[in-house]
Amino acid sequence: MSLLVIGSVAFDAIETPFGKTDKIIGGAATYISMAASYFADRINLVSVVGGDFPVADINRMENMGVNTKGLQIKDGEKSFFWSGRYHNDMNSRDTLVTELNVLGYFDPVIPEEYQNCDYLMLGNLSPDVQLKVMERIHNRPKLVAMDTMNFWMDVALDDLKKAMKKVDVLIINDEEARQLSGEYSLVKASRVIRDMGPRYLIIKKGEHGALLFYEENVYFAPALPLEDVFDPTGAGDTFAGGFVGYLASQDRVDFEHMKRGVIFGSAMASFCVEKFGTERLQDLQMDEILHRINAFIDLTQVDISLTS
Repeated sequence: MSLLVIGSVAFDAIETPFGKTDKIIGGAATYISMAASYFADRINLVSVVGGDFPVADINRMENMGVNTKGLQIKDGEKSFFWSGRYHNDMNSRDTLVTELNVLGYFDPVIPEEYQNCDYLMLGNLSPDVQLKVMERIHNRPKLVAMDTMNFWMDVALDDLKKAMKKVDVLIINDEEARQLSGEYSLVKASRVIRDMGPRYLIIKKGEHGALLFYEENVYFAPALPLEDVFDPTGAGDTFAGGFVGYLASQDRVDFEHMKRGVIFGSAMASFCVEKFGTERLQDLQMDEILHRINAFIDLTQVDISLTS
């Protein structure tokens, strides 16, 4: 089944306690597409970069099965750039530089061959752009998933709420869920947020796993304990790519498959943090992925015999 991914393709410069990088490729759509490419057959990308973006990196995405015909290239202009420094706990970071460049006036164009997509993943962009994408798709996909962040809650809440009414799945972290809902309890927060539109809500909790909410059902997937975490940049987007990529590969949209999607997303995110940027995602073998998924299964299973 075809998967349409909208989001940023960009440059990052990252500093963690384990080292630092110069400009490397990043962006929400990059992580989402790469992670999903291990499961979904047809991934169509819509984004924008400047003429400074390396052709070799575009070709790498193509070689991973990502269709980049919807990637606008603005010659003579610069790509989105973000630079950040992580603290020792790796859960907090300081943004050092943000340069919107071509992303500041991104007007998404959906190629005709991308129309009639089966699954749509709206990466973290302005709600206005996310709304435009949904308006420009001829037929509603089987599933629309969306990511967002605190910034848009601060500066574009009305548009964000309009976008949320049109999606099936919202993927946010615990801090964002509390801000959006005004509730500290994540269970209460989930009810408030789902009343805003999305039927399913995924709340990411970083190294503490992820929660999936649907109607009265709740599913929790732990994070895999890792010896080394080099760079958490893009882990949330990688989670989203693994999640929606798995659903597209199965072409099933129900709570049970959502639960499995959370495991697949968590497994892909666990790879992402093991190296800087997208490096780890570029050379995975399916055997590695299946082994990691089995590790999650072992982590969550327990045999208990109850007697009265």
